[in-house]
Amino acid sequence: MSSFHFSGGARRLLACLHDVAALVLCWYASYWLRFNLDVPPDFMRGALLSLPVLACLHVPIYWMMGLYRGIWRYASVMDLRRIIMAVGMAAIAVAAAVQLLGFPFIPRSVFVLHPILLVVVMGGSRFIYRAWKDRMLYGHLALGGEPVLVLGAGDAAERLLRELAHSDDWRVVGLLDDTPRRAGNELRGVRILGPVKDVALWSEKLEVRRAIVAMPEAGAHERRVAMEAAVQAGLAVLTVPSLNDMLAGNVAVSQMRQVQLEDLLGREPVLLDDEGLRGLLGGRHVLVTGAGGSIGSELARQIASFQPSLLVLFELSEFALYQIEQEFSSLFPEIRIACVVGDVKDAARLDGVFAAYKPAVVFHAAAYKHVPLMESGNAWEAVRNNVGGSRCLAETSIRYGVEKFVLISTDKAVNPTNVMGATKRLAERVLAGFDQNCSTRFITVRFGNVLGSNGSVIPKFREQIARGGPVTVTHPDIIRYFMLIPEAAQLVLQAGLMGQGGEIFVLEMGEPIRIADLAKDMIRLSGFSDDEIKIVFTGLRPGEKLYEELLTDNECTLATPHPKLRVGQAEVSPGPVWQAELLDWVAGRQPEDERLLKVRLQYFVPEYLPQM
Repeated sequence: MSSFHFSGGARRLLACLHDVAALVLCWYASYWLRFNLDVPPDFMRGALLSLPVLACLHVPIYWMMGLYRGIWRYASVMDLRRIIMAVGMAAIAVAAAVQLLGFPFIPRSVFVLHPILLVVVMGGSRFIYRAWKDRMLYGHLALGGEPVLVLGAGDAAERLLRELAHSDDWRVVGLLDDTPRRAGNELRGVRILGPVKDVALWSEKLEVRRAIVAMPEAGAHERRVAMEAAVQAGLAVLTVPSLNDMLAGNVAVSQMRQVQLEDLLGREPVLLDDEGLRGLLGGRHVLVTGAGGSIGSELARQIASFQPSLLVLFELSEFALYQIEQEFSSLFPEIRIACVVGDVKDAARLDGVFAAYKPAVVFHAAAYKHVPLMESGNAWEAVRNNVGGSRCLAETSIRYGVEKFVLISTDKAVNPTNVMGATKRLAERVLAGFDQNCSTRFITVRFGNVLGSNGSVIPKFREQIARGGPVTVTHPDIIRYFMLIPEAAQLVLQAGLMGQGGEIFVLEMGEPIRIADLAKDMIRLSGFSDDEIKIVFTGLRPGEKLYEELLTDNECTLATPHPKLRVGQAEVSPGPVWQAELLDWVAGRQPEDERLLKVRLQYFVPEYLPQM
């Protein structure tokens, strides 16, 4: 006993005394049941004389079976199993001892009744104590705490209810679940009211202002539907941690967080060929251009997890490069990095970098991507950077024997109506021409918008909401494809592994999203109503389309072994005369008239329809 902390030892002693009292009570109760409450004096005397034997056998067995290691506050089925085993062993030992010692006046039925009663009393008292501490006996009388609805009635919801039972801040007034057979039932005393789509009805009826989404085991689409229903009902929405985090023991189900815009996107996790990517990236020199941007920096983070021997971070912006360098020194101190300030249009700089670091794999994310900025006044810079820079980087990669070159492209390269998209499409065609004549394998990965990237609508909307509105959207019907930045980077790596050269990989972007709906969701997630922050439509900007495409009219896609990647086989690349003509144009002087520039750009990209 002295080895235990005093309070713990005292609790164990108290529990042992409780069980001894239960032992005595149940021993006499078994006699009373045997004789219908009228025990003959001789049998009563026999019961009294045999009590010391019971105590001497039961108590040591209880300690040996670990009955007092458990905490009553957290009594579980495991504790009940221990009680049954301990009582069973002790009952057998008592029956044998009584027969050996020749105790008279002990009916055989007592040896059966006594352990049954003992299990009921010992187990029942523990579970009653836990129910009391969990407020299960009087929780329905507690009126304090903010009323909330829980969306989901599965295992996570059960654990959430169990943990919220100890909270004075929350009071769960109902559950909503789409499983028909659960409707009308109760989970830990809370009624399952109906399907998730009725969240607006029940929130108004029960005067609820907050909902908790507790369905991590459901698919991304189901979770998104539940979150959208709660957001559209005007509720403040929380969600429990992901199933992987809970299974890993990193977080408890009660560690909730606010629903983010990324949750409403409803994207399924990406499955990667980790072994294959370790073979491609592990222990090798990898170069990422545009390493300070949204996609480039996330690519660098994902590549770091596969332990390259050297990661070259190539970036034009000194400040962006400084930020990613600081992040890597903090989060990935074991990864050897080289931070290089440089311009992909600078052939001499690229030559020095490749000679010094000899990368085996190149991910080209550096580009001018802002559509309106590149459309007027900066169109020639978009050509020089997105086409000339890509060509310069590709030629350097060929000279230094790079194994794989992955170009990050965009859905705006498909049937482009703006300079940015046309230059990215032209870069795709340039690389396709190189791939036919060299050992370096060129792979293009094309995808849509990513949430929260630099220059996207998301940071702009957040800033406008913080100022109190209005939120500006160009057109009520404009739609875009969206995915998460980490998801896009992971799929780029997977495409780089799968590509054998010449392919254009198209990422599975899901369903397109109306930008106006996106703005409404962000307003509601920020705690405002549509009346408090207005949406103003400003008209399409130069070069902007109502919708984006992922394939040109001359392309078709084939499925790949990865469910989120399709491969498009583009038309045959133009020959060397076309390449030489393009090189002369890009290396020449800036056209004086931007309209002539767009006409020339249309010559190299016939599907480009410029807005003059």
